[in-house]
Amino acid sequence: MKFTKTKLVLETALLGICSAVLYFLLFYFEDTVLGWSKGFKKEGWLFIAPIVIALVFSVVHGAFTGHFWELLGIRAKARNK
Repeated sequence: MKFTKTKLVLETALLGICSAVLYFLLFYFEDTVLGWSKGFKKEGWLFIAPIVIALVFSVVHGAFTGHFWELLGIRAKARNK
């Protein structure tokens, strides 16, 4: 995926801010999230919420990390076939 340098910087910054906000919200609502993970017997399927949260974190932080390394010019070595 090719990006212009400016677009790559803006997307990296946006993803970094989103990642930081997600971490802040996770720590701010820590008790609620822990309650959801223990709520299987009382709340039914609410234990799925932490799994969804982990998936969202994985996608956002992974995209940020990929853009960050691309911005620094570090890429995986191409495999010869």
